[in-house]
Amino acid sequence: MTESIAFNVSIAFAAGLLLGLFYFGSLWMTVQGLVKVKKPALLSFVSFFVRTGLTLTGFFFVMSGHWERALACMFGFLVMRKILTHRYGLDHQTLQRRKG
Repeated sequence: MTESIAFNVSIAFAAGLLLGLFYFGSLWMTVQGLVKVKKPALLSFVSFFVRTGLTLTGFFFVMSGHWERALACMFGFLVMRKILTHRYGLDHQTLQRRKG
């Protein structure tokens, strides 16, 4: 892998991390806000389409027609999902205790 390709893939990975932070952070804020609005379904739909549209647009620009960049960006996106789930999500034991 040449230095230029490695650099571009690294940038794509970092962009994936940022896109993941945006997407899942916005999702978290939406879920927190559902109890505060009069029309939670509308908030859910609008939030989903805005989050998804901006994230896919980000992927499109990061990719620039190169599958390696798309793969690196997706990997960064999934890494951020794992980080945020680990930090803010409920673990398996907590879920079991809540069930019964």
